Amino acid sequence: MSKWMKVARTADLAPGQGKTVRVGAIEIALFNAGATFFAVANACCHRGGPLGEGELDGTIVTCPWHGWQFDMTTGESIDHPGASVPTYHTEVREGEVYLELP
Repeated sequence: MSKWMKVARTADLAPGQGKTVRVGAIEIALFNAGATFFAVANACCHRGGPLGEGELDGTIVTCPWHGWQFDMTTGESIDHPGASVPTYHTEVREGEVYLELP
């Protein structure tokens, strides 16, 4: 059974901005891609770089450590086929951002 957790307010993230949120023991990179919010595991699958500190271009986030890029909609790496990071469903309710956790 999944659980929805409030993790931020929409006003906390300007379009194109990301941040790291912690839900229990899980660190998640949360991004505002033009009023659509995306969430992926905060650790890049290459060397564990903090994706929440990465640069966002549309729905593509670039890891700040070694430049690996990931599509936020799928978690798939753009430049390394077969590599991916876990994604989380998001939902905005009355100005609050919620994540669906397994």
